[in-house]
Amino acid sequence: MEGKVEAAIGMLVLVVMAGLLYSSEAYVFTVGGKDGWSPKPSEGYNQWAGRNRFQVNDSLLFKYQKGADSVLVVRRDNYASCNTEEPIASLTDGDSLFVLNRSGPFFFISGKVENCYSGQKMIVIVLAERDITPAPQPLPPHTPGAATPPTNAQNGFPAPVPTPPVSSAPSRCSSSVTAVLWFSVMVTYLVLG
Repeated sequence: MEGKVEAAIGMLVLVVMAGLLYSSEAYVFTVGGKDGWSPKPSEGYNQWAGRNRFQVNDSLLFKYQKGADSVLVVRRDNYASCNTEEPIASLTDGDSLFVLNRSGPFFFISGKVENCYSGQKMIVIVLAERDITPAPQPLPPHTPGAATPPTNAQNGFPAPVPTPPVSSAPSRCSSSVTAVLWFSVMVTYLVLG
């Protein structure tokens, strides 16, 4: 029995650690959706980028015909002028993956200047990394003559303050954390019997 308990604890630790790694995994976005990186997409690239929320370590997958086009990462001024001469990075393999390794703007243009002039370019804004721990809220200073909080008539103590509503929007990791916890419970149940 003691061996089963140790095995269950070891398995539980392994599953939780794997879940934590999975929940922090980044997304891969296919630029332009089904159209890929093309001179005439059904939706403008900046419109596509504006519909998505990019975070540090997410990746962009540019799909295009190798040799027929390319993707250049450029500075803001080169983006505006479609200057293909001074790229920061050049992606040429047809299925190019670019990792968004910092917050802030990234500027992409087609390696074919005529495609860039016709609109094959995109700005991606990567959200700043945030600490998910909320900062404590300071108590408001008490001013003389200000209204006092309502009290419970039975005991004279201050009435409870209603809690603010919580967003129902799922976070990036809520479903994977839930899955890991359920899996951990099932493994423990199966091992311990």
